Amino acid sequence: DIHTPLTSYHEHNKRSKLPSLLAALKEKDIALVTDAGTPGVSDPGYEFVRAASDAGVRVVPIPGASAITSAIAVSGLPADRFVYLGFLPRRRSERLKLLESLATERRAMVALETPRRLRAALEDLLETLGDRRIVVGRELTKLHEEVFRGAVSEALETFIAPRGEFTLVIEGAAESATPASPEAARELLTRYREEGLG
Repeated sequence: DIHTPLTSYHEHNKRSKLPSLLAALKEKDIALVTDAGTPGVSDPGYEFVRAASDAGVRVVPIPGASAITSAIAVSGLPADRFVYLGFLPRRRSERLKLLESLATERRAMVALETPRRLRAALEDLLETLGDRRIVVGRELTKLHEEVFRGAVSEALETFIAPRGEFTLVIEGAAESATPASPEAARELLTRYREEGLG
């Protein structure tokens, strides 16, 4: 129900739109809004915010609906500290590599996922992190909001034909999680040395 002039700004047109938006900012205020989520948080916008700020324009955030904050608040999982992963990688090999690197992460992990990739992501979570507790928020802060709480295997049984936008809150590793192998530690040390770290 917005009655002021609108223009689209998204991943595919942001480069061509940015100059005209910056020019318009010299004469009037502009609001960056989204139909879901929060601009600049896994949603196009950070480049516009940076460019406007670099041009001396005062950028003011107005808190609104946020699936990330809502998911953490409703999760019931320890999330006083958490790791935000954004959208999980599309390619399975990259997704597995990321998840394997998080196997001993003790903080809760928050990720976003599309309906087409949700089941694959849940299968990869089960394979790499085990049958941990997970909270799956569907359409959070929207009309058809739904929250699932349970184990990853139960989420796979529940979301057979997923629809909507998903926010996952994944339980961190238990304190007794198996530490990295000596080989993995050597590999990490070698990489750090190659990067010039002492």
